[in-house]
Amino acid sequence: MNPCGTCRAAAVGPDGRCAACGAQQQRAAVAAAPPMPAAPPPMPAAPPMGMPPAAPMAVPMGGAYPDGMPLPGVDQRRGVRTALDVLLIVSVLGLLLLAVARFRQYGVIGEVLDQSPDVGDATVRRAQDADTFFGTTSLVYDLAGLATVVLWVIWFRRTRLNAEIFAPGSHRFGSGWAVGAWFTPVVNLWFPKQLANDIYRASAPGGPQRAPKGLLNSWWTVFLCASLSRTALAAVYGALDARMRYAHDRHSLEDWERDLRLMKIFSVLDAFALLLYAVAGVLALLVVRQLTALQEQRAQLPPALPPMGVPPYPAGPYGAPYGSPYGMPYGPGGGPGSNPYGPGRGY
Repeated sequence: MNPCGTCRAAAVGPDGRCAACGAQQQRAAVAAAPPMPAAPPPMPAAPPMGMPPAAPMAVPMGGAYPDGMPLPGVDQRRGVRTALDVLLIVSVLGLLLLAVARFRQYGVIGEVLDQSPDVGDATVRRAQDADTFFGTTSLVYDLAGLATVVLWVIWFRRTRLNAEIFAPGSHRFGSGWAVGAWFTPVVNLWFPKQLANDIYRASAPGGPQRAPKGLLNSWWTVFLCASLSRTALAAVYGALDARMRYAHDRHSLEDWERDLRLMKIFSVLDAFALLLYAVAGVLALLVVRQLTALQEQRAQLPPALPPMGVPPYPAGPYGAPYGSPYGMPYGPGGGPGSNPYGPGRGY
């Protein structure tokens, strides 16, 4: 029992009324009432429809990370790139040596035609030596070329993964296509170039509109022309050589001389195709160094914001073969014609 505020009798019950005088103790009732709970903190305002929630930025846009720290996750190891540089140089030297071997065959074939139909033993030996020299050089070049291809796709995929950190969600292809695009028939005529375009745009320190294009476009044009011409010319020359070796007993003298003249023509054309291939190798070496330098500079800047209002990419047929991280190797639009950089900039 509490004391009454009116009669001072200790007769105030739990209901706040004094049993002695009947006075209601208003203050006592209020004091005995439980405290009201505090109001919950206001909820943050929802972002507008279609807009992603704002995330706090550790570094202001356009500023460098403190103490020159690169973006986390960017692979800047130089071992693969250095080995690739060395193998590209070896491959270029091998292509030059192959071109010399083809020119040597071209000269020997001319000697054989000049002495036809009575070809001397010395000329036959020179022709055999020329064929042996070309075959040995081709074997050495093929081994170096295989190692170069392996390191190339490793380096290229690494640059694609770095580009995803620089500009997430702005690529038309998943990272698996950085390997698969080179070995998929037909589409390997343009998919690798589109991948390289996206990597360059994401890696440009000044933004995608300032990505350098001249060296990349020159390399791809020369590489494509050299690959197609070398494949066709080498196949024709090989067919003529096989017919000369294994069907000579069924050839008349006129047929034999005709095939030999064709071999002479295609040998010199193949030699020039090999020289063109060597030029493509030099340009590839410059592309490796240029793109590596761009990514080293871009790694010192904060990542670009992803495209606003773009939902996660749905699963699609192009993502299945090589495991695109988004299920579909293309960006918004989901097809080979889609282009996140605007019309007329896809190739």
